[in-house]
Amino acid sequence: MDISPDKQNIDRVFSNTTYYIDFYQRDYRWDATPVLRLLDDVFFKFRDQYEESKDLDPGKETITAKYPWYYLNTYVTNIVDGRVYVVDGQQRLTTLSLILMKLRLMAIKWDSQLKAWIEGKIAGTSGYEHEFWMNHVGHKATQNALFEGKEPKSISTKSGITAVNLVANFQEISAYLNRELSDKHQFETFVFYFLHRLVLINLSVEQTDVSMVFEVINDRGVRLRPYEILKGKLLGQIDKIELDKGKFNELWESQASAINQFKDDEMDSFFRFYLKAKFASSRKDGQKFDGDYHRAMFSSDMEEQLKLNHNPTRVKSFLKDELTYFAKLYVTLLNAYTSSDTEFQHVYFNGLLDLDAPFLLTLSACDLHDPNESEKIQTISREIDRYIALLQLQNAYDSNEFADTLYTISLAIRNRPPEEYRKAFDDQLTATIAARRNVTEAEPFSYVAFKQTGINLNTRFKRFFFARIDLFLAENLNVNPKHEIGDLVTKTGAKTGFYVEHILSYNEENLELFDDDEERFEQERNRLGGILLLKGKDNISSGNEPYSQKLKSYANTLYWNETLRRDSYKSKLDMVSLKRQHNLKLEPLDHFGPNELEQRHRLLYEISRIIWE
Repeated sequence: MDISPDKQNIDRVFSNTTYYIDFYQRDYRWDATPVLRLLDDVFFKFRDQYEESKDLDPGKETITAKYPWYYLNTYVTNIVDGRVYVVDGQQRLTTLSLILMKLRLMAIKWDSQLKAWIEGKIAGTSGYEHEFWMNHVGHKATQNALFEGKEPKSISTKSGITAVNLVANFQEISAYLNRELSDKHQFETFVFYFLHRLVLINLSVEQTDVSMVFEVINDRGVRLRPYEILKGKLLGQIDKIELDKGKFNELWESQASAINQFKDDEMDSFFRFYLKAKFASSRKDGQKFDGDYHRAMFSSDMEEQLKLNHNPTRVKSFLKDELTYFAKLYVTLLNAYTSSDTEFQHVYFNGLLDLDAPFLLTLSACDLHDPNESEKIQTISREIDRYIALLQLQNAYDSNEFADTLYTISLAIRNRPPEEYRKAFDDQLTATIAARRNVTEAEPFSYVAFKQTGINLNTRFKRFFFARIDLFLAENLNVNPKHEIGDLVTKTGAKTGFYVEHILSYNEENLELFDDDEERFEQERNRLGGILLLKGKDNISSGNEPYSQKLKSYANTLYWNETLRRDSYKSKLDMVSLKRQHNLKLEPLDHFGPNELEQRHRLLYEISRIIWE
């Protein structure tokens, strides 16, 4: 690969070359910080020298004699079919073009004869049209508006983030130059300095394999995300004419934009989940996609499966089929994961526990253009919800073991129909519970394993558990939930958050109920039957308050709390129907001791069996 370095001042950089922004480049992403840093660098040398030579006439001779040149960095170009593409450096070059636009407007303001010179550094002319040397094709309307000096607030930026940053940074540049260049003499001196003494090095890479160029440039230290490098490696295989005609860049960008709106660079997470879901047989196997997955995709062991290496026909089908379908599926999951207002309620439940399992397993289970996509999303998210809940409630959950088993499940359900999912999950569930209890076989859910549950659970899951209990009660009592389930699980503020409350306060009277055995007392009162949720720390009862007083504070709180009170049962036909339909021993408790705690704990077990089948 031949590389030709060429030292150029800005007068030469922007003279007769149209620079195209290639498909693997970022949008124009610079914000005010690097823009102002660039301006500070430029003016650092200019200010001191101007003070010494401000009595001299502006001009090339003065600038050459009095002002040292200043190195601005390197930019890299690649020539393909006669077009010059910027491989590296478009952020800086675009910012320099914005500075020139502002200098042109200042030349008009001071009626400077340098106007035409500056204008020629911004754009050439083709008929009536300006052809900007920095050719942001999709954002030409924004460039034209800035060039013409329109009020920034009136300029449309609907073409995307590049347009937004063009306008925002032009305003920063405009304010900066207005402060620094206070008269015509200083302005014209600066123009000569800017165009003649600021220097960049152009590295022209004579290489038609642009994806290889991109890898080399990225290895130099350009900070790009793996998905951006992957874009270059894939789209770089497609002929330029066909690339434009087939709108493959637009296809990629539409998927990336849809995914990245949820979180910066979420596209990397999508590819990692996709690759693990479709090609990993174990957690260890999937770890090869955790780092530079864009390299792993082109490795010899992946070539047989993906066939993306030096294969433009396969690349085009991958972009149109796999990328398009699975990226849209991922967006569907992200929407459901972050909002309760979708048809996929259990994906939202998974999200409340920060589980990424629905992404791995749904991408694994769905075929390309899967006609059963919705059913698979619903079934998988429901099975994940059941799986994590029954592991937690039977003291059989281990985060590392859980992560390992997800890959076993993924392999079992990959491209399989929904009716096979329960067995795949139950195989792992019963094996884990049996190993934890040191037995050969185990049921998916038993009271023996549930009996002591409570103290082993983290606070997040306890809040989630009681939120689900309350949702169950609300649905069966035909009433609206007292609080959004997301608030019950995630809110922790002193006034609006929800906290675990012990029904049995720590006092001598309650301790006596457990034969003054402190260890037993602590174990028992921390069981799920001995706790509930209350809103706000101020509402949590004092440490020695008797149960009769606590019972009063449970009024108008969560439905589960209110089931301890008699007024929750008076003339309530829905309560009668709920008890009869599910054979639940729901009843008020005027006193609370070991027997009542056991009764409530067993009741929670029965409700849990209904919720989690």
